[in-house]
Amino acid sequence: METIIGFVIWLVVSLLFVIFGIFTMKSKKAKPFGFWANAAAPEVTDVQGYNKALGKLWVVFGVAFGIIGLPLLAGQNSAIIILSVLGAMFLSVGTMIYYTLAIEARYKKK
Repeated sequence: METIIGFVIWLVVSLLFVIFGIFTMKSKKAKPFGFWANAAAPEVTDVQGYNKALGKLWVVFGVAFGIIGLPLLAGQNSAIIILSVLGAMFLSVGTMIYYTLAIEARYKKK
């Protein structure tokens, strides 16, 4: 039962990322969404394009985060859970790198 509860919590967190991504993609705001915590969003050349790209990034992150949580179903004392822990770490770092090199580089005002 504990394995199911842990996995459901993991899925809820991943679903929140997906919902935030969809909200960001569909936003009609004239202000860009921020990526980094406690930092202002950069000035961008195309706000709608930037928000759409950022939203897609969050949706992909959320889906991938949910998938890498599957080893949690193996049980609390299973060594395979390390795949979820390391997967979350590498996914997060990869997302930051992609944002910086692809999205921010393309839309940030020079």
